Parts: sequence; C-alpha cells; structure tokens
Amino acid sequence: MHEAFGEQFQIQPGYLNTASTGVPPLRVGRRVASAVEDWYTAAHPNASFDAEVDAARAAFATLVGADPDRVAIGSAVSSLIGMVAAGVPDGTRVLTAAEEFGSVVRPFAVHADRGVTITEVDLEALPERVADHDLVTVSVTQSRDGRTVDLAALRAAAERTGARVLLDVSQAAGWQPLSLGWADWLVGVSHKWLLSTNGACWLACSERGLAEARPSAASWYAADDRWNNLYGASAALHPGARGLDTSPIWHAHLGAAEALPWLVSLDLASVRAHCVGLADLLLERLDLAPRDSAIVALDLPDGAGSLAEQGIAASVRSGRVRLSFHLYNTEEDVDRVVRALRS
Repeated sequence: MHEAFGEQFQIQPGYLNTASTGVPPLRVGRRVASAVEDWYTAAHPNASFDAEVDAARAAFATLVGADPDRVAIGSAVSSLIGMVAAGVPDGTRVLTAAEEFGSVVRPFAVHADRGVTITEVDLEALPERVADHDLVTVSVTQSRDGRTVDLAALRAAAERTGARVLLDVSQAAGWQPLSLGWADWLVGVSHKWLLSTNGACWLACSERGLAEARPSAASWYAADDRWNNLYGASAALHPGARGLDTSPIWHAHLGAAEALPWLVSLDLASVRAHCVGLADLLLERLDLAPRDSAIVALDLPDGAGSLAEQGIAASVRSGRVRLSFHLYNTEEDVDRVVRALRS
C-alpha cells in the first residue's frame, strides 16, 4: 500500500504506465467494485448514476478551465470529436501535429469526400502554420513522447486568424494545471491521468464551438427531459451541450465522480512539480536533458524487455519506450529504472 496526496494506492513499485492506464485511489476502486457487485447480485441491477455523471462533468470542466454548462459526456474521444468533424463546412482545412494520436485527427480525415483536408506538421512548427488553416486539432501533451504544444503561441495565432482550435487533454489533465477555456473544444478521457475507470469521456465547448458541433449521434441521453422522452423520433435534444451527450457507461462515470473532484481539490502545480521532477530526475541520471514533461520516451536497444524483467511497467510507442510518472510514483521508481538499464 502506498499513500500519496492524501489517498491510498494499492500499487507495486515500478508502475510507470499511467499514460496508458492510471491506477485509481483505493477508495475509488472500492466504490466502483461495490457498484459492480450491486449489479451482479441484482441488488441494484438497473442503477443509473445521473448525479455522478453531472458531478464528473463539472469536475472535468474545473480541471480544464471550461464552463461546466458547456460540457458533453460520452465514452470515447473519437466519437465526441466526430460530432465536431461532422459540423465543419465542406473544404475545411485542418492542421494537426505529425504522428498525432489517431482519435484526434481521423474523425476529420474520414470527411475527405467533402473536401476536408489534413496537413501534418512538426509540433513545434504548428503555431506558425495556423494562418493557412481553418481548424487546428492537437493533443496538449503528445501521447507518444510527452512533448507539449506551445499553447500561448497557438492561442495567439488562432485569435489572429479566427481558426478554430480543438485540444485533446487526455495526456495532460490530471498532472498539470490547465486554463483552456479559450479553445473551441476540449476533449479528454477518464482512465489515464484522471485515475478513473475506462469508458468516460468529456467534450467541453466554447459558445462558438457548441454552436458549430453537430449532434450526429443523437443519443437518447441527449434528449431534453431524457427519462420522459425515451421513444420516438420527435423528442427534442437538450438545447445546450447536453444535446451532444452520448449514452454513458455508468460505472465509468461513477468512478470519475469519485476521482475527479479529489483531483480538483489538489494543488496541481505541486502535482506537476512532483511528476515532472521525477521524470527529469530519471533523465538526469541517464545523462539526458530535461524535457519538462511527466512522460519520457527513451530509445532502448531491447525495447521494454530489460525493464519488464525488473518489474517495471512501461509502454512502447513509435519504437520508443514510454515511461510516465504520476502522483503515486516516487524516487524509488526512478532508481529501479536506472538499475534495470545499467544492469
């Protein structure tokens, strides 16, 4: 058992794979497990968690600096971004980072038949290329190597040109402070740095972004007065962001309702300092330059093999070993990696 930032975690030393799957606080895991038991023992087999969906929705908005009344919920990044992509005009010119995570850009790519085009550029060059495009879609922190887009430069470029901006915060929210209400759309998932069950996702919209997204999924959960409008074609969708809601995976949002308000209560500047401090300490001990990110990507001859033999959990992305540090990691994890590599 390990305690960090006021919560207990049942986690083994050497777990450095939060960028794939975060480990929830023990309290969060037990709450979800209890609800699952209620289901399979038929204690509450048809339980819904509307209050928890809304609590997680509000907490996500706080974490990213958005308006909670303009947050839609769903279960996958690609499906929520798909509603943004469905609403862009024919011929929209989309800008993204080279080797961006597929779910962030492919929902636009499938509209090529409408003349939607995709331009991929180096992440560092992205702000200077905004002027030639109508919409930018990019992860705040890149999944494959932990690099972060220059948000100030991107915002300035978008404000000069009027370009729309969609930011994926899936690899950023939860370990660093964010204030991104200026973006048109913000999307993020529950099961990485937000330490919740897989299956919850959010789309925060600006006023302009909400007006331009298209509710192409038109879920029953998006209906105005949803529980009294379950049937038929004529039920009106909610006039706000909830009109973009898709059917929730109940237990995922239940877990998020436990984890996200706790994350909101933390000093995220301290969380960031902890995570980045450990990542940069590892780089220093490997005689590499600091990268100011909680994610480290290393070129290792045998991939993650030597690390796995020493009980270290990591991922391989684009041929590089990806290590990710969160609030439950310690200097002991850094030491384990260094020993494994030197052995």
